Amino acid sequence: MNNNLGFTLIEMMIVLTIISILLLIIVPNMTKNTDVVNGKSCDATIKLLQAQVGVYEIEKGKKPTKVEDLSDYVDGAIKCPDNSTLVIENGIVKKAGS
Repeated sequence: MNNNLGFTLIEMMIVLTIISILLLIIVPNMTKNTDVVNGKSCDATIKLLQAQVGVYEIEKGKKPTKVEDLSDYVDGAIKCPDNSTLVIENGIVKKAGS
């Protein structure tokens, strides 16, 4: 009686193939969801800054000319998770180039 416990090379190759196929399906979906979350987070940052533009106008009597002018009104960094540049044009906060 030969009682060899363990896996054959074929069994290991089948398992690795199945894992590879699952990773090929899962990884692209995870990166797509990250892009969606970053976009929504950036939209929320823009809305927050837009509210602070109103506060700035009331206190200073003029519209801010750049996002950095709002640094006294916002805790933390003023940027989007995707590192896109934010600008203020005519009192409206938006992504640069849009």
